[in-house]
Amino acid sequence: MASDSPLQISRLVLLTLGMQMYLHHRDRVPQDSALLVVSNHRSFLDAPLLMAAIDRPIRFACHHYMGQVPVMREIVTKLGCFPLEAPEQRQQSFFHQAIQLLKTQQAVGVFPEGTDPMVNSPDRTEMGDFQRGFAHLALKAPVQNLAILPIAIAVQSETKTSAVPLKLLSFFDPSEPLFNQDGWHPLVMYQRVNVLIGRPYWIRPSQRQHYQGKQARTIVNDLTNHCHDEIKDLLHQGCF
Repeated sequence: MASDSPLQISRLVLLTLGMQMYLHHRDRVPQDSALLVVSNHRSFLDAPLLMAAIDRPIRFACHHYMGQVPVMREIVTKLGCFPLEAPEQRQQSFFHQAIQLLKTQQAVGVFPEGTDPMVNSPDRTEMGDFQRGFAHLALKAPVQNLAILPIAIAVQSETKTSAVPLKLLSFFDPSEPLFNQDGWHPLVMYQRVNVLIGRPYWIRPSQRQHYQGKQARTIVNDLTNHCHDEIKDLLHQGCF
């Protein structure tokens, strides 16, 4: 494996920062299949942390501004992330890129809470609502043996500082309302963290057959809620 691969870079980042990671249920990670990794999210360290945890490169969808800011753009590219497009092309571009990756049996990562926990930095035991895009992706992707893998990042200790003014990020992505306010984007650095891997959820052909009409909404909501509840339970186990 090349020393500059996303997985090697992730391990190096954690080692350099002296982060202590305690991994639980590693045996639940499916091997040699397309994988959609879904996790809670509150730090830029979440992507390298999850790659190191499952010992596999993960192609994360990341916020549009991360592909616009110098230095940050180089970092996310090195980690194998693909920044989302501007709002008018965002959904179509996300599905296209993610499906192509899954069709080649790669792992794709999604943080369904979106940008809010990165900006507002909730308590480490809290988790927001999930956006449903990952569920639509799993049901749309024409991929056999596709598993959704829910993972909880349960922080034991961390430090928090101010990174960059939110108004400055608005210059790079004026479409994000969270940046149109005073204050600073926080920088959350983990010191000790539990990573708890949930039970993989395999997408069944029958679910894809019913992913149409009025039934589609129900299937998507059920899948989204299942992953949210699984991660929430794991988060509480890991934080207490």
